[in-house]
Amino acid sequence: MANTTVKKTKELTAEQQQELDLAFERAQKALKIIESYDQKKVDRLAQAVAWAVSNKETFTRLVDMGIEESGLGDPVSRMGKRFKIRGILRDALRQKSVGIIEENAEKGIVKYAKPVGIIGSIVPTTNPDLTPAGSAVYALKARDVVIFSPHPRSKKTTFETVRIMREALEREGAPADIFQCLQNVNIPMTQALMSRADLVLATGGPGMVQSAYSSGTPAYGVGAGNSTMVIDETADVQEAARNSMLSKTSDFGSGCSADGNLIISEKVYDDMLAALENEGAYLANEEEKAKLRAVMWDEEGHRLADTVAIAPHQLAKAAGFEIPADRKFIVVKGDGIGKEHLFSREKLTTLMAVYKYEGEFENALDMMRAVYEVGGKGHSCGIYSFNDDHIHRLGLAAPVSRIMVRQPQSKANAGAFNNGMPMTSSLGCGTWGGNIVSENVNLKHYMNTTWVSRPIPEDKPSDAELFGEFYDPEKEK
Repeated sequence: MANTTVKKTKELTAEQQQELDLAFERAQKALKIIESYDQKKVDRLAQAVAWAVSNKETFTRLVDMGIEESGLGDPVSRMGKRFKIRGILRDALRQKSVGIIEENAEKGIVKYAKPVGIIGSIVPTTNPDLTPAGSAVYALKARDVVIFSPHPRSKKTTFETVRIMREALEREGAPADIFQCLQNVNIPMTQALMSRADLVLATGGPGMVQSAYSSGTPAYGVGAGNSTMVIDETADVQEAARNSMLSKTSDFGSGCSADGNLIISEKVYDDMLAALENEGAYLANEEEKAKLRAVMWDEEGHRLADTVAIAPHQLAKAAGFEIPADRKFIVVKGDGIGKEHLFSREKLTTLMAVYKYEGEFENALDMMRAVYEVGGKGHSCGIYSFNDDHIHRLGLAAPVSRIMVRQPQSKANAGAFNNGMPMTSSLGCGTWGGNIVSENVNLKHYMNTTWVSRPIPEDKPSDAELFGEFYDPEKEK
């Protein structure tokens, strides 16, 4: 369980140290209680908390509060994230998490679920409501307790989200301290939380994820994104353009999964550009592209925060030009792929780059590989194609943890009601992205598992079976 005897962190104020000590004391008490709950009880708590946050009335208020507080995101598309909480609840309710969760008579194995203990959850500024609620559902199901560390830019929204969840617990007779939220939060406070928790869930920028992995505590982090979609000659360009718009405009492109790059076959390139414009794209000219580059990156190539997750009209205005009122996102023609070509990097706003590939599909794969050498390895890729061989070859070649076929990436890869991906708000990116898992972080990652093994009839193949043609009985005499 959590290390509550860690020496005081020098960087913390006395007030912060007192708050952290008290939070862990309360968390330990709540943990002892929730550990005793049966399956029916934790399922009911998960339902109560999920509803308390994700009902339309409450979530609308949280969305408006979060956007007003942080200045990031789109209130219309962000509302859709409440359905992610429903999906997480669906997945949680369909699984066992108390006592025996799996039996394999043939192997003589029985598995028992156990809580991981006290979780330190690092909440990103772009999801101050979804991340706490989603993590809360899985944590309740696994009988864990959570101490949330909000992002300073949207901490009031996270405070309110956690307050709502605490009230829901109390109404069900459960300890409110199953969930707590740090108040005097800053980087040293968050680091201290991570060093003392049993498990860290780090959703945020690369620096925060790296800090989580350096905390000495087991951690699930997420890698950076640079979502790239391949559109081959068999694609339905209208479908591809529609989905690209949905993915790019979702919460003003704030998510790592928002389509950043389209690699389009020369055979459908012009049709695809026309379809994108029909879906609300504004195709920037070369002069406008240069202006956009200047306000999105500094001279050293660092992404500038002022143009992250803003409406396309704001982005254009920041760059010094105007676009029609009906435009939903901006498209630039890529001028090359590589670290020196800034538009091939992650954009995190309402702008995407398009690239044309000529000839064979292998050329599209080469361009895709080049994009992920720039950034985003391990995160997400996708394809619009009805050619199963192309889909298979992308599956073999792409250095990512998830590939969406004919789906809007930012609305699909973390789970959707029309695919089989586990619902989550945290996407592991494998060793490509510096993460320990290449999966959608879900219920199983919130639990410890005890394997109980009984003896079975001997399962020992002969040496001849094991080694095949390499086996030489003479060498075994």
